Amino acid sequence: MMKWVYKDVALCMPLLAGILPLQAKTVKSNKQVNERQQPNVILILADDLGYGDLQCYGAQNVETPCVNGLADSGIRFSNAHAVASTSTPSRYSLLTGEYSWRRPDTDIAAGNAQMIIRPEQYTMADMFRSAGYKTGAVGKWHLGLGDKTGEQDWNAPLPCGLGDLGFDYHYIMAATGDRVPCVFIENGFVANYDPTAPIYVSYKENFPGEPTGKDNPELLTKLVYDYGHDKSIVNGISRIGYMKGGGKALWKDENIADSIAAHAIQFIEENQNQPFFLYMCTNDIHVPRYPHDRFRGKNIMGLRGDAIAQFDWTVGQVRAALERLGISENTLIILTSDNGPIVNDGYKDEAVEKLNGHRPAGPLRGTKYSAYEGGTTVPMIVSWPKQIKGGQQSDALISHIDYISSLASLVKAPRMPRGSAMDSQNHIENILGSKENAREWVIEQSLYHVLSVRTKDWKYIEPNDGMSIMTYEKVESGNSPLPQLYETKKVNEQENVAKQNPDVVFEMQNILRRERAKK
Repeated sequence: MMKWVYKDVALCMPLLAGILPLQAKTVKSNKQVNERQQPNVILILADDLGYGDLQCYGAQNVETPCVNGLADSGIRFSNAHAVASTSTPSRYSLLTGEYSWRRPDTDIAAGNAQMIIRPEQYTMADMFRSAGYKTGAVGKWHLGLGDKTGEQDWNAPLPCGLGDLGFDYHYIMAATGDRVPCVFIENGFVANYDPTAPIYVSYKENFPGEPTGKDNPELLTKLVYDYGHDKSIVNGISRIGYMKGGGKALWKDENIADSIAAHAIQFIEENQNQPFFLYMCTNDIHVPRYPHDRFRGKNIMGLRGDAIAQFDWTVGQVRAALERLGISENTLIILTSDNGPIVNDGYKDEAVEKLNGHRPAGPLRGTKYSAYEGGTTVPMIVSWPKQIKGGQQSDALISHIDYISSLASLVKAPRMPRGSAMDSQNHIENILGSKENAREWVIEQSLYHVLSVRTKDWKYIEPNDGMSIMTYEKVESGNSPLPQLYETKKVNEQENVAKQNPDVVFEMQNILRRERAKK
């Protein structure tokens, strides 16, 4: 594995004059904050970032000095797992502590989906707020907005949003970068709203006279679609879904990372003297990949490599702000990804052609969408200088499902309401570095609703009759009509040993049976 050397937090943080006016080399200490028992908590959730995409996890073709530095200051986990291999169900489970497969409406959400987490549900933000924290969400959301799918009025304040889920402040993308509407929502209203260009969104039919990628390829000035992303054109890139209007509120893809970093830092600055929780979700490295020109054309892997470098820069911006404000010592940062990586996901960005030997999932089999380990095994780094000794590595079995209960224990939040976070367990000791009393197993979900059980020694995938190779992405789904059992020490999941180990298969099936029976 590649060795990195981390020397100066300022070295990996080129600052944006006029956008992020930080003095990164002015490092001080806010004694009152750093002596406080409750830490600030920042959860940085990357999008489609693979286990093998970071330099500190062995990536050879991209440098990630800011993330390396974070790992050097804390713990790098080698056995951390998202709940699902796709975005919406993974994020739902992380924020609620409930397995997404318990709900029928948690599949990949359209940009005009209604709120999937309902206002009456208890969330991680509710938990932190109950413990006296200010709460913020910045970046990708992809969990729906408004009360009814397809009936949002994007030209008025949304009557149902993140404020109903425990967040004091939010500046978010409604869904993903490749889905309309292509605007940010700030505290329930379109940011920089342009009354001369009212917004209309549909996932059923186009609006008269509006160009699409399919019919107007000459307007695709930045990226050309490969499959699925051939509808409305925004910023020279065609998307999923139809949109009309937006005007000056429309984002430019090359500025999305800057906007997310700037608003995250604004939230930190405004709440620097009180405990805060920031749920920060980057758009990188999800498609469409079109980073700022500071990064574009700099990496041998092309746009996907540039996007990884931009993600690293974003992490550096946040760390620089914490250092400048003197509150880094008592700020707990958890960095992870919502699911595994995908290379070709709908645009002709040469990501496949320019891998140059890079392995986005590292040694693991599978990708985003898949039931194999590459779909749900994710990077995870935890840093808290006040409490955690740097330079550690951990192979403790970790699941995102446990974040809410574990962090509730850490900040001494009041007891959560009966029935909330029903699948979440308190494993704060593991998250802070202890390997004892780790989870015995985690459950994972693929795009096709196939469930897997992962223990320290075994990975079981339940039978499914779906396609084994996905039609467009040309990646393995993990589907098989036969039960699959793999030894985890053989990380490439090539030898199915289910027939040789019927007792193990039986126990794994029992775990799924018992979990499905819970209500």
